[in-house]
Amino acid sequence: MSSEKLGLIAGNGKFPLLVLDAARARGEQVVVAAIREEAFPEIEQHGAAAVHWLSLGELGKLIDTFKREGVTRALMAGQVKHKQIFSSIRPDWRMAKLLFSLRVRNTDALIGAVAQVLAEEGITLIDSTAYLEPLLARPGVLTRRAPTPEEQRDIAYGRQVARHLAQYDIGQTVVVAEAACVAVEAMEGTDITIQRAGEIMASLAGTSTLARSLTVVKVAKPGQDMRFDVPVIGTNTIETLHRAGATCLALDAGKCLLLDGDAILHAADDAGITIVADAA
Repeated sequence: MSSEKLGLIAGNGKFPLLVLDAARARGEQVVVAAIREEAFPEIEQHGAAAVHWLSLGELGKLIDTFKREGVTRALMAGQVKHKQIFSSIRPDWRMAKLLFSLRVRNTDALIGAVAQVLAEEGITLIDSTAYLEPLLARPGVLTRRAPTPEEQRDIAYGRQVARHLAQYDIGQTVVVAEAACVAVEAMEGTDITIQRAGEIMASLAGTSTLARSLTVVKVAKPGQDMRFDVPVIGTNTIETLHRAGATCLALDAGKCLLLDGDAILHAADDAGITIVADAA
């Protein structure tokens, strides 16, 4: 077992739990900095060397905690909601100084600046997928059913739109029906975007010429920094797609984590949803 400890900055969802389990399986001692507003309480039950709870904005406490624990490598895993970052944050003086220095108030700018501060303090942020590479989407059609020609057309159009959005860090998900953009993601997150698209199409029932089925395209950002904000999907995503009337999900191969592994593909097959991953 390595004497060097790994730091884990944990947001919400299964992602941090999977990282913690995988790192421990490799003999790592993991010190968790769990974000109070986001992380699941059960992270304390996964065998970490230590779990420290801190609130959004407590950058100074994060640095002091990792230094006291002897952490020199760390990774971020788990979502921190965009709107949470810019509405619920109560910054300490380290975070306030960082926020004041930002020229652009988006997630990439903020987390990139946090990574820089950590590096200056001797803590290197590593890729969030470093311990979960087998869960990255592989290229090709991942489900039994391949996309129809109509879905392929919507994928191509959706990718164009999504790439333009992603380069400005607006969002990474676009929902399309018959080459018409139904919904785009902003601060609300992927699931709510898909839900909204389903509600829009339901409201148009009987009055629209658009097909009822939806295609969802989720892309990585141009030059995606794999240290943070990596696209992820889980079985809950498939449930959301099914409820919204979506029949197709397109991802970027090697850039999106399938958090529930093959269970995601089985759920998609059962729901008649096709999943395809193309090279970014």
